[in-house]
Amino acid sequence: MKIIGRIVIGLALAAGLAFAAWTFSPWPKALLIRWSFDAEAEQKAAAMEKHVPQGVVAVLNEVYDPGDGDAKLDVFYPRGVDGTDRALPTIIWTYGGGWVSGRKEHVAPYLKILAAAGYVAIAIDYSIAPGAKYPTPVRQLNAAMVFITANAARYHVDPDRLFLGGDSAGAQIASQYANVVSAPGYAQRVGIEPAIAGSQLRGVVLMCGAYDAALADFDGPFGDFLTTVMWSYSGTRDFLDDPAYDAFSVRRFVDGAFPPAFITAGNGDPLLSQSEAMAETLKGAGVEVDALFFAPDRTPSLPHEYQFNLDDEAGQEALKRALAFLAAHSG
Repeated sequence: MKIIGRIVIGLALAAGLAFAAWTFSPWPKALLIRWSFDAEAEQKAAAMEKHVPQGVVAVLNEVYDPGDGDAKLDVFYPRGVDGTDRALPTIIWTYGGGWVSGRKEHVAPYLKILAAAGYVAIAIDYSIAPGAKYPTPVRQLNAAMVFITANAARYHVDPDRLFLGGDSAGAQIASQYANVVSAPGYAQRVGIEPAIAGSQLRGVVLMCGAYDAALADFDGPFGDFLTTVMWSYSGTRDFLDDPAYDAFSVRRFVDGAFPPAFITAGNGDPLLSQSEAMAETLKGAGVEVDALFFAPDRTPSLPHEYQFNLDDEAGQEALKRALAFLAAHSG
């Protein structure tokens, strides 16, 4: 009986510890989200491979900050410029994953497609939450820009024709860094000295992003997910009241100096209102915006990250519009 009692007590303690971990730490749920998101992202990347043209050079796993184990990037450019000194307009892409998942390989097929169209396309890795807290990825993107511009000739990068791109959480990170580059007061608020000048940044491609924490529906069907990823990224459960996290909501801080933007989201995306609000705020500030949204009653509805489904006409349309935007602002 004593043995049984000890087993019961042990199980009760284990259950209590599990409950405490689930309740008082974002880690358990964040790891579940990471597992789910990574699996889905790998499927999407595999499905995109058949759309990747031939003739793209890949330079993989370049270290952009020797002191940071997560600081690696992949560079893609058209084979036609190999062995020449030709410099191309360049888009630096930050992948999504709710700030708690993802890696650069997930967006590699998409960037190869952009590269085949005449661009240098660069995917950066960054540190994810809960292990890394805000604004670590924004700082890492800045470090990547230092490295990219310093090695511009090696990668055929034109440092005066740079674009930022991102999807989901990556769109938020990219938009934040764009505002760091464009608005000195905001850069000071975030605590980052931008590695490039505003004149070098020609535009941003923002897909299915989140730009204002106050607009998130924490009581809706995705409320628990949103709470978990925000808690993970901010480092506090009271993220909405944390002054240090305030600048995360970049939509509140943009002005007319923000670069031209291509913004899109699907009509079934839980973050659709975020993209719509960002587009309207930028337009109101006098920023040139190309927005791709869809009819509310479109069926089947387009989910979060719809743009990576290149087997669907909506994904193809988003790609065409993004390429048209890049061409229009490449000069």
